[in-house]
Amino acid sequence: MTEKSTAPTVGRKAENTFPCRICGGEVRQWFDFGRQPVSNAFLPPEQVGRTLFYRLAVGLCTSCAMVQQAEELPRGRMFHADYPYRASGSAWMRKHFSEVAERFVETELAGPDPFLVEIGSNDGVMLRTISEAGVRHLGVDPSGGAAEVAARQGIDVRVDFFEESLAREVRAEHGPADVIYSANTLSHIAYIDSILRGVAALLAPDGAFVFEDRYLGDIIENTYFDQVYDEHFYLFSVRSVGAMVARFGLELVDVEHLDTHGGTIRYTVTLRGARRRDSSVREALEREDELGLTDPATFAAFGDRVDRVRDELVALLERLRAEGRTVVGYGATSKSATVTNYCGIGTDLVSFVCDSTPEKQGTLSPGSGIPVRPPGDFTGDYPEYAVLFAWNHAEEIMAKERGFRENGGKWIMYVPEVRVI
Repeated sequence: MTEKSTAPTVGRKAENTFPCRICGGEVRQWFDFGRQPVSNAFLPPEQVGRTLFYRLAVGLCTSCAMVQQAEELPRGRMFHADYPYRASGSAWMRKHFSEVAERFVETELAGPDPFLVEIGSNDGVMLRTISEAGVRHLGVDPSGGAAEVAARQGIDVRVDFFEESLAREVRAEHGPADVIYSANTLSHIAYIDSILRGVAALLAPDGAFVFEDRYLGDIIENTYFDQVYDEHFYLFSVRSVGAMVARFGLELVDVEHLDTHGGTIRYTVTLRGARRRDSSVREALEREDELGLTDPATFAAFGDRVDRVRDELVALLERLRAEGRTVVGYGATSKSATVTNYCGIGTDLVSFVCDSTPEKQGTLSPGSGIPVRPPGDFTGDYPEYAVLFAWNHAEEIMAKERGFRENGGKWIMYVPEVRVI
């Protein structure tokens, strides 16, 4: 547990190479966030000694353009029965997944006896609508606690990791999938070759593999450095995804940019030659060339901005504490682990972090040791400042917490730059 702020001395200057997990090419490291904890290891005080730490460094493959981490954490240490994230916790996300499901029912699942498989179904927030529509479905998720929530709603779910062997079992039992869907999950899986072989084996000849994930272009352009944490082993671009799926007899045929999580791409992938490629793919590739998503200079500039944000955020928090101001955090998110640990933010700068997830309350934030408390501790006696770690839900949160602003409270934002609002 770290109570005192201690900014690290790592960063963009660390230069190493390592082999690409996708194509075997050379990956050149472009940033090192140093020693980081498992981002969802929200443990009670008596168990913090169990927290696993590792070196969080990212690089760009010079062959297939895939951005990836240098070190892989054991999957069972990240995704397990006590995994605390619940996708249904956000009203905005509930609406998003309901609309996704309704769109599938009206399009890809409009044929006779359709079948949908979701990789990383969490608490069933998307499959609930699919189930209510009477569509055959199966959710696959290794986090038993979240899967149990889904099962209690009558959703068919299997507690397991999706990979090729499981995909073949599912096809043998249920037949081919008209849709395989995944949201904010595929980038978590380092052994992605087995995933994609499984997709190719399970997908119907005219089926679609549709997945959503945070977009590298938005991360780089907006300095969303906290989107880099253990679970985001890969940071996808349209170019890298197209190259990746092609290695497994699949083809990227459509992309759609979404506002989710500060910028997400919805990728539609089919068996090779099954559908005509939409012009959106070509347009996205042209846009990536403009952004310089294969240019080392782009990533070097990103590193410069990350260090500037770190220095300015710590300076602001130190000044506020020196003035005797009350400062807390809002949203015990996975990505907050990167911010607090890379910036060296401890309880000397942020007293506690408020979060509505019951599983996180009463625990300590990974690595930093900042206590996680329920919303009542925020609204009962409003602080003067709150660092908005859950910035991707800023609109929803600020509307919900109008009382904070009405009582003179100010939000501290740190992406794309440090500012007080």
